[in-house]
Amino acid sequence: MESRGYALVTGAAHRVGRTLALGAAKANYDVIVHYRSSKEQALSVCKEIEQLGKKAIALQADLQNSNEINSLFKKANEIGKVTALINSAAIFENLTWSNTTVESWERHLKINLTAPFLLSQLFVKNLENQKGVIINISDWKANRPQKDHLPYIVSKGALDTLTASLAHSFAPNVRVNGIALGAILKPSDNNHNPNLLKSVPLNRWADLKEVEHTLIYLLNEATYVTGEIIKLDGGRHLV
Repeated sequence: MESRGYALVTGAAHRVGRTLALGAAKANYDVIVHYRSSKEQALSVCKEIEQLGKKAIALQADLQNSNEINSLFKKANEIGKVTALINSAAIFENLTWSNTTVESWERHLKINLTAPFLLSQLFVKNLENQKGVIINISDWKANRPQKDHLPYIVSKGALDTLTASLAHSFAPNVRVNGIALGAILKPSDNNHNPNLLKSVPLNRWADLKEVEHTLIYLLNEATYVTGEIIKLDGGRHLV
């Protein structure tokens, strides 16, 4: 089956980003695997994608730097036409109002909000009125803010607003949606609240296959859906 074009997936070297990159390949896209510092992991993801019968290449960029964002997209589009953009890269630091610095605040906004906006601009300009899809990865907490992870939650709340605004701006050729994640993966250092699942109505962690299936739905099947944020959180936003 002929490829649907290239999907550029940011933060695709590991964890949820890796799942999204593989999901894009299963949705019949070739994949640009973006990474910042995890080169070996990114190359490993490329090999997995190639085993699925799709093309894959890893590209490095620091998404805090607008020049590197421009260079990333230029290189990606030189490889092949980018017809899907999945903004997955994010930083998630446990900061409150008392220990959030100007530097940490700006770092979260640059990576979690400004980079998706700049990439979306480049993506739509490059499409030249062709069809395309943008998917932004958000968090269930964006609409239920708490005291922890202050700059992260603020940046994700703004990303949800950006998703709605761009869906309106880019229609009808480009659909823009989001996935708000909940308890998907335990922290890499295993430092998580042991009682966390008590606040999840479905009382379990997500299966990464569920993330993959949601992505594929938004990429290939949700042709009459735009401006939507799907909450993949086991009902946690209800509590």
